[in-house]
Amino acid sequence: MGFMTKMRENTKYVLWFVVFAFGALFMLQDAGTFDFIGAGPRNVIVVDGEPVSLAQYRELIDNQERIYQSQTGQSMTQQAMDRAHEMVYNQLVDGVLIENEMDRLGITVTDDELVDLIQGENPHPMIVSRFSNGQGELDRNLLQSFIDNQDLNQDWAFLEAQLRDIRKREKLQELMEATVHVSDEDIQQEYREQNLKIDTRFVALRYAAISDDSISYTDRDLQGYYNDNREDFRRKKSYTMTYATIPLVPSRDDTLAIRDEMDRIKPQFAEAENDSLFLARYASAQPYGSTFFLADDLDYQLGTAIYDQPEVGRIVGPLVVGNEMRMIKIQEFRPSEDRLLRARHILFRASPNNEAEKEKARTDANDVLQRLRNGEDFSTLAKLFSADNTSAVRGGDLGWFGRGKMLEPFEEAAFAARVGRVVGPVETTFGYHLIEVTQETEQEVRLAEYVQVIEPSRDTMNDIEERLDDIKYYVEEENRGFQEEAASRNIAVQEVQVQEDQSFISGLGTSRQLVNFLKAEQEGNVSDVIQLDEVFVVAQLEEILEEGYRPFDEVKTQVEPRLKLEKKKELQRRRMEQALASNNFDGLASSLSAPERTVTAVTYNTRSVADLGNDPIFKGTVFSMEEGQTSPVIEGRNGVFVVHITKVEEPTAITEAQKSQIETQLLSDLQNKTTSEWLASLREEADVKDNRRFFGL
Repeated sequence: MGFMTKMRENTKYVLWFVVFAFGALFMLQDAGTFDFIGAGPRNVIVVDGEPVSLAQYRELIDNQERIYQSQTGQSMTQQAMDRAHEMVYNQLVDGVLIENEMDRLGITVTDDELVDLIQGENPHPMIVSRFSNGQGELDRNLLQSFIDNQDLNQDWAFLEAQLRDIRKREKLQELMEATVHVSDEDIQQEYREQNLKIDTRFVALRYAAISDDSISYTDRDLQGYYNDNREDFRRKKSYTMTYATIPLVPSRDDTLAIRDEMDRIKPQFAEAENDSLFLARYASAQPYGSTFFLADDLDYQLGTAIYDQPEVGRIVGPLVVGNEMRMIKIQEFRPSEDRLLRARHILFRASPNNEAEKEKARTDANDVLQRLRNGEDFSTLAKLFSADNTSAVRGGDLGWFGRGKMLEPFEEAAFAARVGRVVGPVETTFGYHLIEVTQETEQEVRLAEYVQVIEPSRDTMNDIEERLDDIKYYVEEENRGFQEEAASRNIAVQEVQVQEDQSFISGLGTSRQLVNFLKAEQEGNVSDVIQLDEVFVVAQLEEILEEGYRPFDEVKTQVEPRLKLEKKKELQRRRMEQALASNNFDGLASSLSAPERTVTAVTYNTRSVADLGNDPIFKGTVFSMEEGQTSPVIEGRNGVFVVHITKVEEPTAITEAQKSQIETQLLSDLQNKTTSEWLASLREEADVKDNRRFFGL
């Protein structure tokens, strides 16, 4: 039709980012850029026969790298890259499955629909946003000018493709949502469950009350339990791997190198007239800011260093603060509305309700106070006597604080004290304090902070890699044991089992390199040294375990506690049943010498009840019963119980507002669940070939 032809012949200006995002991807694929891969699979993923090319896959990975770098200012770590690979893989597989399902269902977008989406009475939101008048409305003149502009047609072709795809997915979503319905009964039931309150009495016998000595079983019993519950011990194909790691942390030399560099440029920082330019020129990890800080806004080390000598232009540091090296220029002081104190204290701990402890703490505090008055050093006595270990190592120094930061008695005493005079003992819930205010200020400060993150240098990383690579060398070349070689270098070794479809490895996180190593290698082989986010790792594939049932001998230690629990359940259930058979509920507790418990206002949100803990079986039983009813003996998670319902408090009538809110929530939950289950079923039935490892991905 004429309009669509005209559209295809129009502007090169519109939707340039669509070209950027998708154009290169399709061109690379069509051009066969990656056809040079001769051996092995030609596509990185195949879903039900539909190929996903390496170009498509890499385009999305590259996009993830760009997003990561724009958000963090850093290149992706290896583990972040591994996580990106898993996300992109799942997106591509799901995308093919959804596209195929839309084709099967006959979901299409005609040219007439496309025209209406672009120029109709209610254009698609994507068109409105692209050709907006700046007030959230479509600028039809702007749109028409692009349509009338004769130029390349490829841009509009991409627009059509994107708009068709979006509308097809919207139709699919509308179709799925149409299959979901929330009835009035559903709403009423949900409202009742949220607001119903039930009072109960119950008697419980905990399984843990039965000692292991009270039960007996044979190896035949263990074997029988294993046979009856064999499905619980089914395993997928898995790999047993041992691995050695060394943390990826900076060395002392790395820290000293940054300190030396800061010392070298310190004179230039002091003389710089434009601090913002200086920070940018020397690539500070923290850009210049014009914020004023109170003393207690600053890290303890920075705050004390700055206010110990508050001179404009003075350079403080370099100082190590956490994982950063900081060098600070004091730019300006100005009056603040707040008065801040720096104080030190000696704490004599005592429990608030223990008079003996309080008396001893008071006596000790007064003894130390007398020693201070006799001229002994506060810092020394704080290190000797203070129960506040954090401040004691600093001679009792608490740093800077303002109103509202300390317990009220402590705060009132400190803000009423003169600088340099010891006050106390002051009682708080922690005990008794001797307090000395050492400084005060009513100023805030503006700073220029030159910051460098203390990171492992390339030399440090090479040293770590070499230590682990030595393990690989001696195991492979000298036929030595992996664990022995690691132990000889004081490197701990861990063992882990990894299932074939598992990407997350316990203790290490996500690592496609390790997973690919396990899938490709033979038992006894050792991996290359792999860098993860926080460690370097080298691993040995110890054993390949084929899919099937784990043998009894392997799981016997897991079977035994489960059999013990079943035996204890049986004993407690039989005991409770016998007592209930010869007594009504009122006599049950006394016949068992067990306490009768009362729980009022049980709701679906009740977290825990006495003797049974957080047991959904108890709550499910309670909410299935009527007032005055007594349950049979029920096996819960932690014990058997019999419950009697004393009162059922029905909720008040639902309002229209409550009804609407619950309907919206139920509908949303059901739609999400339906979509999730539908997609899971597509994945389950699909034939997916993951060829990434053949491409080194």
